[in-house]
Order: sequence, then structure tokens, then C-alpha cells
Amino acid sequence: MSIIFKRTKILATLGPATDSYEAIESLLLAGVNGFRFNFSHATYEKCNQQTEWIRQASKKHNKPVAILQDLQGPKIRLGVLKENMTVAIGDELILDYAAEHDGFTIPTQYNLAEKVKVGEPIYIFDGKIRTTVTEITSETAIKVRVENPGTLMSRKGINLPDTNFGGDILTPKDLKDIEYGITRDFDFVSLSFVQSPDDITNLRQILLGMGSDVQVIAKIETKAAIKDDVLEAIVKVSDGVMVARGDLAVEAGAEVVPIVQRRIIALCRKYGKLSIVATQMMASMVDSPEPTRAEVSDVANAVIQGTDTVMLSDETANGSYPIEAVASMKKVILYTQENASIRPLDEIIQMKNSQQDAISTAAVKLAEQLKVVAIIAETKSGGTAANIAAHRPNLPLISVTSSVRSAQQLALSYANRSYIRPDGETSGLDLARELKADGFFGDKGNVTVAIVSGRQPGLIGGTDTIRVRVLE
Repeated sequence: MSIIFKRTKILATLGPATDSYEAIESLLLAGVNGFRFNFSHATYEKCNQQTEWIRQASKKHNKPVAILQDLQGPKIRLGVLKENMTVAIGDELILDYAAEHDGFTIPTQYNLAEKVKVGEPIYIFDGKIRTTVTEITSETAIKVRVENPGTLMSRKGINLPDTNFGGDILTPKDLKDIEYGITRDFDFVSLSFVQSPDDITNLRQILLGMGSDVQVIAKIETKAAIKDDVLEAIVKVSDGVMVARGDLAVEAGAEVVPIVQRRIIALCRKYGKLSIVATQMMASMVDSPEPTRAEVSDVANAVIQGTDTVMLSDETANGSYPIEAVASMKKVILYTQENASIRPLDEIIQMKNSQQDAISTAAVKLAEQLKVVAIIAETKSGGTAANIAAHRPNLPLISVTSSVRSAQQLALSYANRSYIRPDGETSGLDLARELKADGFFGDKGNVTVAIVSGRQPGLIGGTDTIRVRVLE
């Protein structure tokens, strides 16, 4: 039997439930391809230790693994309340950046008075309490009217779906976390509450100025970002996009999330960018050893839509069954990919390099026509492999690269399995022969592979050749 591996990848969030080498290794063996550090909660000390554990497990099992640093962004929260507070319809609250809790005056961790306008909605506690801005009362305070009853608690999140932050979404905490991140072995950094392509461009310039080659992921969770022309522009300037369905549901309405998810995945495929579907994919498994039928359908639907990666949050960070959650997700992915075809892409795939795209397109079509067992991509930056993956090949995509960073970043790319080898004119063919000898292609006799490469090994953007080789 040949090795069967999932084409849609799994990204798992680390937290108290998985804070040990043994847990990280178990997650890796269960099917995790990348780990997420949530910088709304992560500490530098924990990240240092967990990064060491991840790379140790990756090396032990010869499996490149991605690490994603998820910035908190302007995730605005209430400050500390003296006690939980019940509010009723019509109550008026003062949200004050400079105050302490005193009756209906409530502290916030962000100066809302600088950004909001009268008439704009503000949602508190993940949308559980709806309010409307009625007055800007001072340089640090606003007055809001409560529109439904509920309970307020310390440090609960605030969402402002109609507020324009004017590109000011990188907080002092984010900038400090970015400076820390570039000193660590992170492969991706994700920017929260993106509103325009300028937000991504700004972050990329900061990273380049610090000499970082980390790839940038745009988290789509605001009403401004999902406008058709804005969304496509964000995808084009990003290295990947995360469908952050939790805050997106609060900011734009839960009913829009499935359609936006489908559109984002299609755009990422069109432009050869990484797509990640996140939030509550197996939320019941925080407390239950089995997923619900709705959660199974959710994961399967993301696979059929052609996403690169599905993500677990609380399930692996705080849940009682982190390993079981990964195993269940992998089981759904494998069954779905073997029994349902990926939804075809209506739009023509477009890459930055038209020659590279043409080669990638031809390789996938040639592989299907000749019924090869795998596509072998020789790649330096990972671009060739990512372009091939955008076509969602129905067979293994084997990447061979001399870059450890590229191998780790490709760990989240659709259908990809990365191997680190020195640059050379026969590196792809040598790897194919090695895999055949190891039984990767099964107990068959002769097998055929398609090798995509360049005439100058190690040259970024130099892919120009497809070779078909029979392995005896």
C-alpha cells in the first residue's frame, strides 16, 4: 500500500491543554501540519519553549512544520469591572478609556472616542449585548444606549463593525510582538482586523525593514474587508488569507460567513495564495470526545471548497480532547478527499509570473492525462509548489527544496509534502527514486512521475521545465 496523506492541512492552536513536548509530538503524529501562537494570550516565555519543542518533534519525525504568529490587533476589550453587571434595554453606559468602573461608567482598553461616530453600533461580549453610540462625551469617553438585556463582565471583547480605524490597526502591543517574532523561528504572521490592502502593505514594509522573510496572512473579520474590490485587493497583496469566522460573524452578520468563506477560498486559488478556514470547526470537542454532525459537515465542506488548511482553536488550546479533535478532523478530510471532488474554480488562476503559472498548469494537466503517481516540484522559495497546489491536484505534490523556511511554509499548502535536500540538477529525480525505494508509491513495479524544475537549480523564479520519468 502507498502512503495516504491528507491534502487539506491542519493548523492547531497551542495553549494550556497542549503545553508540553509530549502533547505537541502527539498532535504532530495525529495529523497537525502547523501550530498557531495566539498572541492575545501567548507569552514570550511560553512561545520560546513551545517553538523549541515543535522543532524538536519536527526533526525527530522528519516532518517540516509551520509556525504561525497570530497578532492580537485592535481587539478592543472592556477594562476591569468591580463585579458582573446586568444591563437592560434603554440603559445608558459611559465607555471611558481613562476611567475606572463606577456604576454605569465602564473602563475600556482602547480610546473609542478617537474613532467612533454618533449612530454607529457597538457590540459587547462577542455580540451578546448590542449598543448604539449616542454621544462623544469627552476626549476619552463615549455614551452608548443598550438595545437588549444582558450581563457585562471584565475584559470582554468589543466589536465595532461600522467604525473606520483609518489604517491604524497595528497596536503598540502588536509592534512589540512583531519585534519579538522576527527573532524567533516563525514562518507566518497573521494580521487581525484587516480593513484594506494598505494594512498588509504596511506590515510587510515593517517586516522587510527588519530583515524578516516571514509570510503575511490577512485575517478577514471586518465588514470593510469583505467588499468585493477590497477583498480581492487584500488577497493579491497577502501571502495567504484566514477566514476568521468568529469576529466576522459579529462584525458582518453570521449569515454572510459561508458566502465570504467560499469567495475567499476561490480568490486564494485564483491568485495562488494560502487559504485557512478558522473558528469553531470542531467546537463541541472542547468538552466532548466526538464532533457533532454539523461540525463534520463544516470541515467536509471546507475541503470540497478547496481550502489549503483548516484550523483548530480552543479545541487544542483549552479543550479536554485535543488529540481526538485532530484525529477526527483528519478522518473527515481523508474520507472527503477520497469520495468528493474539489469544487471547480470558475475563474482562471492568475499568478505573478505567467511563465511559472503556465508551467504549473501544464504539469497538473499532464499529470492527470498520463496518470502519474506524483508531481515532484523542485523549488527554492516555494512558489512553484504553491502555484501547482492552487490547481488542487488529485495526487501527491512532493516539494524538494534546499530552504528550511520554504519547506516549513509549504507544510500548510494543499497536497504538499516537503523534503529538504541540497540544490542539484537531479534533486527531484533522486528524491523520487528514494521515495519509491521506501515504498511511498506502493508495491507497484514501474511508476511514472512528473518533475517540474528549472535549468538553474536554486534560482528563484527559474522554473521552466517539465520532465516525465519512469521509475523502475
